[in-house]
Amino acid sequence: MNYPIKITAFFAFILHATTPAVAAEPFSWERAPKIVASIKMPHFFSKDYLITEHGAVGDGVSDSRPAIQKAIDLANAGEGGRVVIPKGTWFSKGPIRLKSNVNLFLEEGATLTFSDKEEDYLPVVLTRWEGTDVYNYSPFIYSYMSSNVGLTGKGRIDGNAKAILAWHKQQRPDQYLARKMGAEQTPLPQRIFGQGHLLRPPLVQFYGGSNVLIQDVTLNNGAFWMIHLLYCDSATVRGVTVDSHHSNNDGVDIESSSNVLIEGSTFSTGDDSVVLKSGRDEDGRRIGRPTENVVVRKNSMTGHSALVIGSEMSGGVHNIFFEDNQLLNVRSAMYFKSNIDRGGMVNNVAVRNISVKTAEKLIQFETNYKAENLWIKAPSTFRNFLIEDISAENVKQVGVEAIGTSDAFPISNVLIRRLKITHAAIPFRVKFIQDFVLEDTYINGIKMPEHPQENTAIATK
Repeated sequence: MNYPIKITAFFAFILHATTPAVAAEPFSWERAPKIVASIKMPHFFSKDYLITEHGAVGDGVSDSRPAIQKAIDLANAGEGGRVVIPKGTWFSKGPIRLKSNVNLFLEEGATLTFSDKEEDYLPVVLTRWEGTDVYNYSPFIYSYMSSNVGLTGKGRIDGNAKAILAWHKQQRPDQYLARKMGAEQTPLPQRIFGQGHLLRPPLVQFYGGSNVLIQDVTLNNGAFWMIHLLYCDSATVRGVTVDSHHSNNDGVDIESSSNVLIEGSTFSTGDDSVVLKSGRDEDGRRIGRPTENVVVRKNSMTGHSALVIGSEMSGGVHNIFFEDNQLLNVRSAMYFKSNIDRGGMVNNVAVRNISVKTAEKLIQFETNYKAENLWIKAPSTFRNFLIEDISAENVKQVGVEAIGTSDAFPISNVLIRRLKITHAAIPFRVKFIQDFVLEDTYINGIKMPEHPQENTAIATK
């Protein structure tokens, strides 16, 4: 098999890029605009490559993939530029490979749709599946180690993933096999999935990219995660619409990436809207590349959980800012999750100005999420959270739930202030916490105790 990079080069790249940045200042909201200012936007040469000039036919049936790929390759071989998909319906019989200095631009009224046959997504490519590094079916749009790269325009990308979606009910053996390979540190060249296996590929993946821009596009009908930013640095997702309600249709997964901005987007999803990850268990701990310096602001979210960290966070998650987001009908509004297989640390998370219409749980810390208890026991650390100026109308289950792993691994240094929940069935539920403060917090019209204690009963009006 011809691997896209040498394994030694892969780990050299990962380890070189994973050294956590040393904080030059105390953690505070003042850091958020500095992160945004540091993100490098791509700049493209002002030349258009029209896919119709290379034989593409917008009838929704003819295979336009060769023409699209030819335009991308020509732009990449030259000075770069914009590959234009014009108004119409364009069919791709397999994945599209984005490359450096290329902006794949979908005009308003353009729809790019994909094959639903798994064999069209071979040969396998290097990727990460639920936090474990593997070779698997190619993502539908795949950018590998590219810099100065974009996916923009007001057109639509339709994964058309009917057949591949059905794998969800059959994937468990391969899901377990991938996790077992990661836990046992099976050499990467032996972690081959693809043909004969049932791990669904994401719709869009930028692997190892830098100066990435995803803007204005609409994404529908993905087989798995919709946008996956993996091992990226300096990435912006702005003004996108994700409307896809199939199993595991996360909106944006930011994994082992740094300096990321998600803003002004609309998510209606079958799973988490925006979720931060950094690898599963042994793979995540060994590679040790955290997700850090992320700002998520001015988005609208509905469907499943909204603002999420974990559960695959073994490489750590640091310096995260969620602000000015509107959450409509969600399961968990702010959800921080791990389990005793994970290890890793979530540190320095700030949340403010969040409005929630309806949620099952509003603020949730869960440290035993779907633990399999098969390998090493490695509790995670959650500390240094500032959550302020949160309003919610109806919380059907619990307003604030924080369950640490044990007295030795509490959820610590959490300040929640100026929180108002009009109605919550249970105001709060806490266990194994340390330095956990509710300041100026009102639930069901009652001011909450500043230092909540386990098994405290709060009356409702």
